[in-house]
Amino acid sequence: MSVRIFVTGGTFDKEYDELTGTLHFEKTHLPEMLRRGRCMLDVQVDVLVMIDSLEMKESHRQRIVQACREAAETQIVITHGTDTMVETARMLAGELSGKTIVLTGAMVPYAFGSSDGLFNLGSALSFAQSLPPGVYVAMNGRYFTADNVVKNRDVGVFEQQRD
Repeated sequence: MSVRIFVTGGTFDKEYDELTGTLHFEKTHLPEMLRRGRCMLDVQVDVLVMIDSLEMKESHRQRIVQACREAAETQIVITHGTDTMVETARMLAGELSGKTIVLTGAMVPYAFGSSDGLFNLGSALSFAQSLPPGVYVAMNGRYFTADNVVKNRDVGVFEQQRD
């Protein structure tokens, strides 16, 4: 059983430029994270795009949908920026079925050393293997269905949507 990981950027993969004081992208940290986490799964990592999710457009989301549709694997993890992760999850849920797709991200860049990214990646990989087909958001050891999740920007966590 193989798990496909699609990388789309987000805080997960941001680097800090000490000269300009800005965050930017160079390359994905996923291979290093998988090694550091001693991942024993058969995984395939594909970089789709490396952008901040606030810059994500409809065309980027369609590319993610298409990649998931074309993937031979039925278990997929997507690393994604947390600001628009819910929008992408809902689009995937509306257009795909028959696969378990788990979106995850980080509030602190992996490169900072104190990131939640490694834990979130491990959780997402576990959820992708154990949850039934559907689209989920996995953050901080919890998972939510795409239709019942919001990012609480006041406290910086994901939670169930309140009516």
